[in-house]
Amino acid sequence: MKWEKDAEKAIQKVPFFVRKKVKSRVEKEARDAGKIFVSLADVKATQKRFLNKMDAEIKGYQLDACFGANGCPNQIHNSKKIQGKIESLLKKEDLRGFLRKKVKGDLKFHHEFRITVSDCPNACSQPQIKDIGIISAKTPCITDNDCIGCMECVKICKENAISVDAAIDEAKNNDTVYQPVIDFQMCIQCGQCIDVCPTKTIDTQKMGFRILVGGKLGRHPRLAEELPGIYSEPELFDIIRHCINYYKTNSENGERFAELVARNKAFIPELIKMAS
Repeated sequence: MKWEKDAEKAIQKVPFFVRKKVKSRVEKEARDAGKIFVSLADVKATQKRFLNKMDAEIKGYQLDACFGANGCPNQIHNSKKIQGKIESLLKKEDLRGFLRKKVKGDLKFHHEFRITVSDCPNACSQPQIKDIGIISAKTPCITDNDCIGCMECVKICKENAISVDAAIDEAKNNDTVYQPVIDFQMCIQCGQCIDVCPTKTIDTQKMGFRILVGGKLGRHPRLAEELPGIYSEPELFDIIRHCINYYKTNSENGERFAELVARNKAFIPELIKMAS
């Protein structure tokens, strides 16, 4: 549906975590009214109705993902399946019911527990500012396969984490032999070097998920803390359950999970120990 310029500017001022939902509602209401253009008046009218009925819109959680399922070229995992499993878990936890008991007054979107899934380390879904951020990851390793020195791995690595050593091998008629070297301090486990290596000299050591916990925006923003290592799907769900249980046990009157994590310095070490 086409948007007038003033309407486009207005929708960009809506907080990002509800912008998609509000935009969809604006278009639906304009379409139902027989309009082919969305005007500024349409945006304001829908926003007013949306805010007045916000409590009814609250699910108790927000689950976001990047657009990887629609063809992201950097995709490691297709998040659609994992999203479905996380959604099922969140529904069973009845976070809306929990918030209804704990929050005085109407529920707001900022009360909701937020989880986001990113299909690659570009992290378009902003896992660094959510209660739980999940980033697909693929760790490279060096195999015994001969390197041909094509340098494709070096060219594709945006972190400059890969170099290729060259040496003369007298045992092979003074041929030049090549050996890739990975700086794992720089590597973000995007797996792109694996994908472009024609000889599988660089291959996959482990696929899984990086996990960040305790991020939020607002008056007192906080970046999420990343747990060390890469986690399997069962480990991921154990961590999600543990975080939600901790949240439901300790949160009062809509207090955010990030605030609980910041207050309890022992939580992250305990979470790492539980997951290892």
